[in-house]
Amino acid sequence: MMLTEPQLATLRAQPNIYAVRPGDANETALAWRFALAQTETPTALVLSRQGLPIQSPDDMPGDAIDRGAYVLRESSNGEPDVILIGTGSEVHICQGAAELLEEDGIATRVVSAPCLDRFAEQDEDYRESILPRSVRARVSVEAASPLGWSTWIGEDGEAIGMTTFGASAPQPDLYEHFGFTPEKVAERARAVVERASARA
Repeated sequence: MMLTEPQLATLRAQPNIYAVRPGDANETALAWRFALAQTETPTALVLSRQGLPIQSPDDMPGDAIDRGAYVLRESSNGEPDVILIGTGSEVHICQGAAELLEEDGIATRVVSAPCLDRFAEQDEDYRESILPRSVRARVSVEAASPLGWSTWIGEDGEAIGMTTFGASAPQPDLYEHFGFTPEKVAERARAVVERASARA
C-alpha cells in the first residue's frame, strides 16, 4: 500500500505492520522485495511525491530494509561526533548537512532508517553498531511528527520534525520555512554536539 506522510505516525503505532519509508529508488526496490517476502505481516510503503537524489547502490547493503536502518555514510575519522538519522525524502538532506559539518571538523555519520519497526527487532549488537551508546549527539530528520524518535535519539538528541499541520506552499518553500535544509540541520546538529559535550 502506498501512503503519504500524514498517516506515518498512525502506521507506526499499529501492531503487526511494517511502515517503510524509502529514501530513493534503490531503497524503494529493496522495499518492494522486502514487502513481497512478508507472509504474516502487512507492509506499508510510504513513498515521496518528490524527485529525490539517487544514492549509490554501493552505499547500501542488500538487507537495508530487512535490518530497518544502516550506515549510509560513515564519519571521516573514526567514531562520529554526531549521528544524523534520516528517512525517506529527508535522507539526502542529512547527506548535505553531513558535508557541511565535516567541513567544520565535526565527524558525522549518516544513518538511513527506512523501517524503525524492523530496526527495533534487530539484536542489540547490530543496533549498537549503527547507533553506538557512546555517541550521545544524535539528530533525527523527518518531515512528519517527531513522535517516537526519542527512542533513537536519547536524552541529548534532537528530533527535527513537524509539530504543526495545514501549511500549504511549494515543497522547497515549506522545507525552508520548517528547517528541512542541510544548513538548518547542520546548525541544529552543532548545537546538539555542544550540548552533549557539556553533559559528558
